[in-house]
Amino acid sequence: MELFDDIKNVEYIKQTIDAGIYPYFHALETAQDTEVVIDGKRTIMLGSNNYMGLTNDPRTIKAAMEALQRYGTGCSGSRFLNGTLVLHEELERELADFFGKEAALTFSTGFQTNLGIITALVDRHTYIINDSENHASIIDACRLSFAKKVFKYEHSNMDSLRERLEFIPADAPKLIITDGVFSMSGDIAKLPEIIELKKKYKAALMVDDAHGVGMIGDCGRGTANYYGVTDDVDIIMTTFSKSLASLGGCVAASNEVLFYAKHKSRPFIFSASIPPANAAAALAALRILKSEPDRVKRLADIAEYYRKGLESNGVPVLPSQTAIVPILTETQERTLVIAKKLLHEGVYVNPVLPPAVPEGMCLLRTSLTATHTKEQMDRAVEIIARVIKNS
Repeated sequence: MELFDDIKNVEYIKQTIDAGIYPYFHALETAQDTEVVIDGKRTIMLGSNNYMGLTNDPRTIKAAMEALQRYGTGCSGSRFLNGTLVLHEELERELADFFGKEAALTFSTGFQTNLGIITALVDRHTYIINDSENHASIIDACRLSFAKKVFKYEHSNMDSLRERLEFIPADAPKLIITDGVFSMSGDIAKLPEIIELKKKYKAALMVDDAHGVGMIGDCGRGTANYYGVTDDVDIIMTTFSKSLASLGGCVAASNEVLFYAKHKSRPFIFSASIPPANAAAALAALRILKSEPDRVKRLADIAEYYRKGLESNGVPVLPSQTAIVPILTETQERTLVIAKKLLHEGVYVNPVLPPAVPEGMCLLRTSLTATHTKEQMDRAVEIIARVIKNS
């Protein structure tokens, strides 16, 4: 077998292209907003993670432009050496305060954040226990961490988590990792129950709250705040590319943990730091989120309005507690056909196929923004219901 043999084995992708139902790389001609222009056509955006609606807010844009003027386009180095700006430190202080932790540490992307913190803290003696629906960045970070063993427990199944923990030697270091809000299903991790097991089995707990921040909790502080268990979560992670309207990520934890990570994390030490405009935009979005807590309620309200509209029209909506609303479409071909028809009718959604979901459980992942209107939702529901009924 030669190196490039597998590259040629992409017939299933070519078949979707030939059939006109290839769902990826649609180019937007306008800013990320509740409506966008794709192929010259106004389209309701139901596939974005712009939960707070701040990517096109004049205040985040202004902050980014001012940072460009003051600091230039990039930092030309890692945080470890010449790439630290006072802006990075200011952002980290406010993130730490926001999450109720002693310190925060920023990374250049959300994927890199999980990679950076997990590989820094885990060694050949550590056991990792993952929820089976954790994000791909966590899975890859665990593979690269040199952990002694990585276990996977059934999604949000506490008996399954308990079984994994009982298998691990009592004196071995253990790290439980879970998403806070799960990106495909939109359900919320059972943190209080996880924390009970964490304490019983003397494990540490990390929560990836990429989708929880802005979505739930006081001022959108996320899952730990939502349950009132911030002190019992050792590491809180989030990204800036969703509610914080930028690019990058961070972890919030104790001073001791993050001082160690600063000097141990290879993705942190050997990557250029977040560009000034991105750091400034994230900081501006964070401040807006704190000063306008009604955005979190508006997001929940518009999601509930949309969900009820779908259900009343017979659309098979899967259970969800958040503004991520999955629609069951079952087979891969049907999912792609429906997504294509919806785009043609003016609604953008994300088709989700195996291995992200089991065979026969394909879905359309739809997600809402705090700035969506009821009129947009009414229009989207009518189109979605009609297309699904006729597909």
